Amino acid sequence: MRNQYSKFYHPHRNRARVLSSSAAAMVNVPKTKKTYCKSKECRKHTLHKVTQYKKGKDSLAAQGKRRYDRKQSGYGGQTKPVFHKKRCKHFEIGGDKKGKGTSLF
Repeated sequence: MRNQYSKFYHPHRNRARVLSSSAAAMVNVPKTKKTYCKSKECRKHTLHKVTQYKKGKDSLAAQGKRRYDRKQSGYGGQTKPVFHKKRCKHFEIGGDKKGKGTSLF
């Protein structure tokens, strides 16, 4: 198998994975990484391609999802709190006050 990565290709090599916390958070990550290869033929550090994996689709069969759907069904609106990210963590109340003989910049 020869392709654009032929310089880095190795027949029994697993890809080094970089997991992302969210799909939107694409990070600057090197395309290759020198890491240990566990195969019997290798057993040494070699170059591996690095790919960024996205979060998988949530399963409808998961216990928490089944419980949530059961609770949400029928009348009664939203039953659990919906997380809203805060605009900022702190507000400075009062702020800096202009003292005698000082200027605010």
